[in-house]
Amino acid sequence: MLRRSVLSAAALAAVPNLAALFAAPDKRRFKIGACDWSINKMCDPAAFDVAKQIGLDGVQVSLGTEANGMHLRKPEMQQAYRDAAKKVGLENASLAIGEMNSVPYKSDPRTIEWVSDSIDVCKALGVRVVLLAFFSKGDLCDDKPGVNEVVKRLRAVAPKAEKAEVVLGIESWLSAGEHLDILKRVGSKAVQVYYDVCNSTDRGYDICKEIRQLGSRRICEFHFKENGALLGQGNVDFVKVRAALDDIGYRGWIQIESAVPPGAQMLESYQANVKFVRKVLS
Repeated sequence: MLRRSVLSAAALAAVPNLAALFAAPDKRRFKIGACDWSINKMCDPAAFDVAKQIGLDGVQVSLGTEANGMHLRKPEMQQAYRDAAKKVGLENASLAIGEMNSVPYKSDPRTIEWVSDSIDVCKALGVRVVLLAFFSKGDLCDDKPGVNEVVKRLRAVAPKAEKAEVVLGIESWLSAGEHLDILKRVGSKAVQVYYDVCNSTDRGYDICKEIRQLGSRRICEFHFKENGALLGQGNVDFVKVRAALDDIGYRGWIQIESAVPPGAQMLESYQANVKFVRKVLS
């Protein structure tokens, strides 16, 4: 781990154009956000205050939970999030339905409404990507009936997403090839892959090959993540990831998730993570 850290630092030192670090967010090719659950403010507009302290450009916000009735569907909550972001000069970066890990899209009829309504929420917040989570109870690996049902449901909602110019991003344990099969079957530009570099590394996939295989037209957004380590000090080679992003011409949001070492403070860890990511992406 120490050797990886030294190598990463050496590679970053050679990266030119550090002036881009100080460019206005809307002038950057990449914008850096974080998941609200990773900065300990899930379903809380105060996430933007924390994001400001960290040095982020925005926050990936949760649609809600089963317990709060997916509260961002309420106009008053949408206004609260718009106000919170505006107050500190940040953005609502994208939307996420993490609750589908516990209430699976492949089997629970309530999620049909959640996904459909999330498109309306995107329009209200001015964002264009919804992360659809497929882990835990929602896992699609080796589940052909589950995949078939997901394809059926995505086909039904895709026209609404297309009309709203919103992208539904599938984040799962599946390989790039398996994701491509789902996208082909759905047949809509409004359904893409939400790519998590750490999850795919943990599954043993060649992430840079997968990123190039999927391309910018099939990847809607990225999670930059490590489990139990700061970014650049774990298993993911982010310098090589940057090269893959260049090859596919990706531009857009990068959301930081997890990446807090055991016993470390979230705020300090995320400030270090943002500094690292801005250098990698400069």
